[in-house]
Amino acid sequence: MAHDPLPANLAHLTLDAVMAAAREQRLPPVHLWHPPHHGHSAMEIRSDGSWWHEGGKIERPALVRLFSSILRREDDGRFVLVTPVEMMDIDVEDTPFLAVELKAEGDVLAFRLNTGDAVVAGPDHPIRVEDRSGEPHPVLLVRDGLEARIGRASFYELAEMALTNGSSPPGVWSRGTFFPLMEAA
Repeated sequence: MAHDPLPANLAHLTLDAVMAAAREQRLPPVHLWHPPHHGHSAMEIRSDGSWWHEGGKIERPALVRLFSSILRREDDGRFVLVTPVEMMDIDVEDTPFLAVELKAEGDVLAFRLNTGDAVVAGPDHPIRVEDRSGEPHPVLLVRDGLEARIGRASFYELAEMALTNGSSPPGVWSRGTFFPLMEAA
């Protein structure tokens, strides 16, 4: 089930390699597991993407990757860590993932997440931008209701693309799908 994380810099990979990594990601079938609820995990994911347990930051990236692979969003909006025998709530301040790097090539936008995973924006992984108190809040659907907030540097790259491509409203394309980055005036 586990796979190697992407390197910390996508510039050294071809877009084909990033897309292959995204396709090869194997996750546990958490959608099939419905164990009884057992309370709270005493874990939280903070808005900076860091994972905490009982007030201490989880420093081991491999452990964060493991927990992120069993994360699920329930229909009622709660986040849970789920195994075949146990389901525990986890607090999430903003989004469970951060999109920390963007690789753009032609009509494809690929993101590296803070967990080392790859997500290619497209019909199955849309980008949307919410307005939060007058500030843009860009997010990327990762899987099954789990989203990644697009980091500031990557969002600025997207905004630059949107301004130079002349679209109205300003937006970007990936895998044949247009994603507006702001409302039309």
